[in-house]
Amino acid sequence: MDINFEIEQEIGVLSESARAWTKELNLVSWNGAKAKLDIRDWSPAHEKMGKGITLTQEEAEVLYDLLGKYLGK
Repeated sequence: MDINFEIEQEIGVLSESARAWTKELNLVSWNGAKAKLDIRDWSPAHEKMGKGITLTQEEAEVLYDLLGKYLGK
């Protein structure tokens, strides 16, 4: 099964590994579906990816609130 994706917006890099892969937050459409926020590792030219997590807008808002409480902000 082929997995098609389109990075609609590159939001930011969270970290970089010694092998130059980056953990990124992006807005990604998977298999033509509505784009979701996506956190995962990417190779330098985005040709390969690691496992990650996708979040809907609503899930991202809940995560934002939870992180704010956790971080005391």
